[in-house]
Amino acid sequence: MQQTNAIWIKDPLAILADGAERGIVVQNGRIVELVPNGGRPAMPAAAFEAGEHVVLPGLINTHHHFYQTLTRAMPAALGRELFPWLQALYPVWARLTPERLELAVTVAMSELLLSGCTTTTDHHYVFPPGLEQAIDIEVAVTRRLGLRALLTRGSMNRSQRDGGLPPDSVVQDEDTILADSARLVAEHHQRGEDAIVQIALAPCSPFSVTTSLMRATATLAEKLDVRLHTHLAETEDENRFCGEMHGCRPLDYLEQCGWLGARTWLAHGIHFDAPEMQRLGEAGITISHCACSNQLLASGCCPVCEMEAAGVGIGLGVDGSASNDASNLMQEVRTAFLVQRARYGVGRVSHKDALRWATKGSATCIGRPELGEISVGKMADLALFRLDELRFSGHGDPLAALVLCGAHRADRVMVGGRWVVVDGAIPDLDMADLIHRHGAAARAMQAG
Repeated sequence: MQQTNAIWIKDPLAILADGAERGIVVQNGRIVELVPNGGRPAMPAAAFEAGEHVVLPGLINTHHHFYQTLTRAMPAALGRELFPWLQALYPVWARLTPERLELAVTVAMSELLLSGCTTTTDHHYVFPPGLEQAIDIEVAVTRRLGLRALLTRGSMNRSQRDGGLPPDSVVQDEDTILADSARLVAEHHQRGEDAIVQIALAPCSPFSVTTSLMRATATLAEKLDVRLHTHLAETEDENRFCGEMHGCRPLDYLEQCGWLGARTWLAHGIHFDAPEMQRLGEAGITISHCACSNQLLASGCCPVCEMEAAGVGIGLGVDGSASNDASNLMQEVRTAFLVQRARYGVGRVSHKDALRWATKGSATCIGRPELGEISVGKMADLALFRLDELRFSGHGDPLAALVLCGAHRADRVMVGGRWVVVDGAIPDLDMADLIHRHGAAARAMQAG
């Protein structure tokens, strides 16, 4: 439950907000006051002494595949680009069971929470027989751990026999996909600024779904008023595939399918040209930048500054743990900063840009403007970091130190005014037991 008594996050070492030098006051799940230098709260409030903490808005992860924590650094997939990487992993992912998925989701969400993430998305599109309740499993873990989640009902219906990449064992037919999508929205999607669980619809990619399903999903999302998500322009192979299969580039195909609108956010967005970026901006489409994954698979680099200049909102995503091998959003902030600094130079990309992408930018991606910012009226989702590790010794600017010195673990995390990480740990979670059971499940799944 949200607290009714006010909490003063008092005198932080640093805070990513203007006019809050003495901290912020939280009540009933929201930020109700910024306390400026020399000021005190206007209302009675219990103090949480934050003098050793750097306070950020809760980080927001805009792209992930939770189930992939079971195939991290898998030998058969090492040293491969996207398409052969997928072909190596699909047969292993076909061995997912409800028990294995529950462990994978718990690991991914726990790692995200510990990295300062308060809201996450997930793109689950693998549904082998017996895993029809995959998204329901994710909903249960979300509620148990206490972070917010926009869970996407992913889908694939174009298998190898139809010219796609996935094997027949992990795809479903269009009617099944659409019926389950409608069911999940009806049963789990919450409206309102305090929503914990939301549902979006997310065909996997142009090379794993049919045109019919892409169009029908867009129509259903419009009817149910939920967001749309897919991978797009991740690799040059995808561009070639779209040219051969559909006779056009991926963005043109997206428009033909009725996806060019503000409810859509896309993963990766690496290989758009300048006119396409302009079209994205005009349509209100946003992009999830997945810097670690894009480097590991050598897919390319999202042109973030050109995107933003064209009016395209940018958020950050860790992507799946088989193409990132981590679910640490604070590390993703640092990677995005370094990649984009190298691309554009010191004058165009700062550490505050990278933090902005992971907070306010990511909130725009998922259509939740009440998140991602420390200001009055916003939801009280916060990440607090200590700078007492060796890596920070000698730092100057505390906010810069988080990014430049490689912060990776939050000391405290608050979601809707409730502490969900305390002293660097998730209350009531037996981490050693989770690691043991998850590791055993991963070994069994990879062994076949």
